[in-house]
Amino acid sequence: MNKPLGFIGLGVMGEAMCRNLIAKSGREVLVYDRVAAPVERLVADGAKATASFQTLAEEAEIVHLSLPGGPELEQVVIGDNGLLRHMGTGQMIVDHTTAPYRLTLEMAAAAVAAGVAYCDAPVARTRQAAIDGTLSIMVGGDDLDVERVRPLLEYMAADVTHCGPVGAGQVVKLLNNMILVQNVNAIAEAHAITQNLGLDPQVVFDTLAKGSSDSFALRNHGKAMLADEYPLLAFPTTYALKDLQYALALANDAGVDAKGGQLARDRLEAALEAGFTAEYWPVLRRII
Repeated sequence: MNKPLGFIGLGVMGEAMCRNLIAKSGREVLVYDRVAAPVERLVADGAKATASFQTLAEEAEIVHLSLPGGPELEQVVIGDNGLLRHMGTGQMIVDHTTAPYRLTLEMAAAAVAAGVAYCDAPVARTRQAAIDGTLSIMVGGDDLDVERVRPLLEYMAADVTHCGPVGAGQVVKLLNNMILVQNVNAIAEAHAITQNLGLDPQVVFDTLAKGSSDSFALRNHGKAMLADEYPLLAFPTTYALKDLQYALALANDAGVDAKGGQLARDRLEAALEAGFTAEYWPVLRRII
């Protein structure tokens, strides 16, 4: 009989991803989060709650992580009483967190030294895609490790792409988010110009979607701008800025002066200064 799977971090994306893993894998899934509500919901769907992530680490064959960012990832994996103090040969960590590239390499090296396989597998697309199991997952890792975990990832995603060695998944995810934020910034400027000229933004956006400026951002994030609604239970400005800062650090490592990304960062920082910290991040439209 297979050992259980584990899932740590049941936030906006993690809870939905874990629910698909429970429903489709046929495996026992152990869950842990500091917040009780998502744990209780997943237990009702068939998961088993654990008292601590250390207990989960001792029992699970493959531990999935979906954490807020780099500091949390570092603490959970190699911090005092972290995962690697409780895991060993034959186990694997699959990290869905959007995290700094260099930190991912450090976590992977520490895992390998402990005999634990490691893949970075950040995700793209919306919360609804996480619910529907149609995410895009970008994976970095050894060929055999990626093939070992691929069937589990396919329960959560419509597209699973092996991007290269450990860290490659994070590189692609950070570039994805950097491009997305720049795109949304351009759409926000277009929305402001449209409104200031007295045109109907809905007509303009519908027409743009028929041309070469069409994009995922226009068809999804643009809807928030048209409605001027930026819900709190979505991807907040703080998270978008965090991801963009990681991407700019990556650009710096690569010797690239990413001015477009820097402008988008400035807009997100201005949105935070205006008090839009928890709102869905296309709220940057309101400061233009």
